[in-house]
Amino acid sequence: MSILNENLPACPVEMTLMLMGDKWKVLIIRELLTGTKRFGELKKSLNGISQKVLTQHLRMMEENGLLNRQVYAQVPPKVEYSLTDVGHSLKQVHDAMWQWGEAYKKQVEI
Repeated sequence: MSILNENLPACPVEMTLMLMGDKWKVLIIRELLTGTKRFGELKKSLNGISQKVLTQHLRMMEENGLLNRQVYAQVPPKVEYSLTDVGHSLKQVHDAMWQWGEAYKKQVEI
């Protein structure tokens, strides 16, 4: 992991935001919660993300221990991304955001 213990925020909420507080990181986690994906599959499912931004976020998430990057030695190159156990543990956060969003949507539709 690239995050050293002395660099971790004291506040757990701040730490969570540091690791997944970006729109694209949350959506990458959403996509990988359903299973392993290739780069092109992720790019296609994340409407509006540039290749550069996706690459940056995937690298950062890999460095932080949230996802695995598996490279296959073949032509053309094949790279797959999947969540680590730590990444999968963010499902609780994702599910809570989903539930809150659903409740809010119902509230404002009235």
